[in-house]
Amino acid sequence: MPEVPALPGTPDLKAAVAAVFADDGPLATAVDQFEPREGQRAMAAAVAETLAHGGVLLAEAGTGTGKTLAYLVPAILSRQRVLVSTGTKNLQEQIYFKDIPVLQDALGVPFKAAYMKGRNNYLCLHRLDQLRAGGTAKAVPYGSGSSDFVSMLDEWRRTTDSGDRAELRELPEDSALWHDVSATADTCLGSDCPQFSECYVTKMRQRAAEADVVIVNHHLLCADASVRQSTYGEVIPACHYAVVDEAHQLEDVATQYFGIAISNYRLDDLAKDSDRVVNLGTVSDPDSELRRIIRHMDDHARLFFGALAFTRPSTSLRAGQARGGGEERVRIGPAFFTDIINDGLALIDALGALEGAMLLKSGAAEPGSSANEDAAALGRRAGEARDHLRFLLEASDPAFVYFLETRGRGVFLRAAPIDVSTIIREFLIDKMRATVLTSATLAVDGSFDYVRSRLGIEDATAVRVPSEFDFTEQAILYLPRQMPPPKSPEFAAAVAREVLELLTRTEGRAFVLFTSYAMLRTVRDLLEYDLPYPVFVQGTAPRSVLLGQFRATPNAVLLATSSFWQGVDVVGEQLTCVIIDKLPFASPGDPITAARIEAIGEQGGDAFQEYQVPLAILAMLQGLGRLIRHRSDRGVLAVLDPRLRTMGYGRRFLDSFPPAPITHDLGQVTRFLAG
Repeated sequence: MPEVPALPGTPDLKAAVAAVFADDGPLATAVDQFEPREGQRAMAAAVAETLAHGGVLLAEAGTGTGKTLAYLVPAILSRQRVLVSTGTKNLQEQIYFKDIPVLQDALGVPFKAAYMKGRNNYLCLHRLDQLRAGGTAKAVPYGSGSSDFVSMLDEWRRTTDSGDRAELRELPEDSALWHDVSATADTCLGSDCPQFSECYVTKMRQRAAEADVVIVNHHLLCADASVRQSTYGEVIPACHYAVVDEAHQLEDVATQYFGIAISNYRLDDLAKDSDRVVNLGTVSDPDSELRRIIRHMDDHARLFFGALAFTRPSTSLRAGQARGGGEERVRIGPAFFTDIINDGLALIDALGALEGAMLLKSGAAEPGSSANEDAAALGRRAGEARDHLRFLLEASDPAFVYFLETRGRGVFLRAAPIDVSTIIREFLIDKMRATVLTSATLAVDGSFDYVRSRLGIEDATAVRVPSEFDFTEQAILYLPRQMPPPKSPEFAAAVAREVLELLTRTEGRAFVLFTSYAMLRTVRDLLEYDLPYPVFVQGTAPRSVLLGQFRATPNAVLLATSSFWQGVDVVGEQLTCVIIDKLPFASPGDPITAARIEAIGEQGGDAFQEYQVPLAILAMLQGLGRLIRHRSDRGVLAVLDPRLRTMGYGRRFLDSFPPAPITHDLGQVTRFLAG
């Protein structure tokens, strides 16, 4: 990317940023226990240079660097609107509720910040009006209290400024009722909505349009970019400067949001919403013809997705399959639909009929009326679903991998882009004058080549800032001397023995992280009667609840899989040990992974060395990074996979690990903990 001229008023941005981080600067004066860190200063200087002159910066900042302030201070002092995207809502909340107030007090520079979540986190007043008028769900208890759902929402809307469901502490996280009143892009009427001026999404966007720092997450960033061709979809205001924190997650999130999907849930919602507007009388249907068309579509949807759930692909497709946590993903091709193609084509026709009927009704309604817009929105949804289903049934675009996913009662037909590097470059990199991509884990083998290739980054400045923590003193890395190969039938029992030995020495206080639900369940069963500590298991409660229980329970042990490998902070002695069962290679049976391996091979590359190993190294570093979160933390890192010693690629992993001393002796672990 060519360098752009310096921003007006920012030729001295680097100097201003340096002054803020000085030993006697504003942060040292205003922030209790602020410690000047050379790594933080180096990163802040690099961010300031990028924001002032444009371009792309790749910044790996080791744990303890203080990278959040290192990019927020230059962003604020640049006097430009800067978009900050994080990997998790937790980091969003930390920035908005903790870091931003600190900087507002310390910098002496007036600025505004806005915090944006995805649409479905916000109450849709128009859908609430429809729900109230329709009388459905009014008598359904929403939690432990006796109030009904609609009455609860009516009371809440009189006091809430944000309309954010996070304020409803008593509403269960998995409440199906919220789905009926959330502000989804599918149901949004945009400026034609009768509640547009009072809309919480509208107000959120207005606050963001007036802000200097706009804080989003990768899911919203990608969802917003994927619907920008829609009149009503986008919510993030235009920004020309961006910071992407936890950038190692961006490829996975972009893969999800730039794919095509249709499911039984999506068409159930379409039928239910269509019924609702007809039952409310906002769309006149005296002869019940529209009701017949809705039922016809619903019947064909149930028939098609029922057939999908019981269909398995031909072995000639070399289908990849991945299971975990009740989820199954099966790779498919055009031949998969041979026996059910007529069901699919009939559903396409039924969706087309619903689209035509709704658009006809909208044209017959009074222009600008709620009836007109409700019918038009439903017509658009039916037409989009029809087009998506046709694309998925053809399953012929070589840029996509097609697969069937079942999750609980949900049946999803999906197409995911095999390579998102061009997409990320077009929707993010090329649209920005300056982009900073940062994480504690970006480099592999001391190079940024892997992340450059995966995220479509051609020209970039790079900086690596080492961790502020002294791993040589704060941690010890335990690698067992003898372990059977991971594919051996004896591996699970050996893992259970090692885990028990380690937890006895650490007195619990540990995360035990697995690469699969199957291994988690097996080891849990083997340890169930031998472990004298409180054990929490992923899947038994929401993630936030499990973390809260772990933090509050002395000597607790958490058994978990991928979602706990990153974005989780437990500071202090409560977490003294992180144990990882296997090197976290993505399953080659996963449809997306398999397609990417094939694509690299077809281009003459070595998929294992260029893709699978680097991806696993970054995942491993995220898992190990859960242990040391503060300068006073001490603890044990343990990796039980013998391939670190027996396979050539094991050296690449070991060279990437934190510089903790390595031991094969459990006695040395005990002595370290006692020291």
